[in-house]
Amino acid sequence: MSPRVLRRSRHVPARRHQRGVVLIFCLIVLVVLLAGGVAVSRSMNSTLSGVGSLAIRRDLVNQAEQAIAVAMNATYPVNGSAAANKALNYSPTPLAVNDMGIPLALLSDATFATVASAADLQGSTNSVAIRYVVDRLCDIATQSATDQGRSHCVPITREAVGGSAQLASRAPPPVQPVYRVTVRVTGPRNLQVFVQSSFTKPE
Repeated sequence: MSPRVLRRSRHVPARRHQRGVVLIFCLIVLVVLLAGGVAVSRSMNSTLSGVGSLAIRRDLVNQAEQAIAVAMNATYPVNGSAAANKALNYSPTPLAVNDMGIPLALLSDATFATVASAADLQGSTNSVAIRYVVDRLCDIATQSATDQGRSHCVPITREAVGGSAQLASRAPPPVQPVYRVTVRVTGPRNLQVFVQSSFTKPE
């Protein structure tokens, strides 16, 4: 009777299978984390870029005050000599504007040259240029606002409300001209901001 040979079957322990599954799972998690890190990094860069642009815009708006001060301190011609004065970047009648109210003279160098000749103002740095135009809100170029009256000029309302009947019967004060100044500030990376203000002063 021949001896029976017993063969021991070899089975791969379950632990090895578990380790393989865990390793694959860890690799998947690592890939997901890396992808999330890239997305967060891009989001942070985009946010920082937006904050930087906002800060630059605010600075350019503040620098526009320089042109507004120059416009308010200028003396503009009246009556028969109230024709456009290119040296002052001034028009005695409203300038043509786009649908956002920005004068076309500030959107095109060629159009600007037809109404103005003053050089751009220097900003806080060499990369900032300030350009402006001033127009009077009256229809007739060669007449003062007082002569044209409310029918041809935009008035500033200063009528008293209430009070005695004597005050109510008084004639309205003479019309003072309303000047509109529009400023374009060009900064770094050709970033542009537009600022508009109005003021009145005796002619």
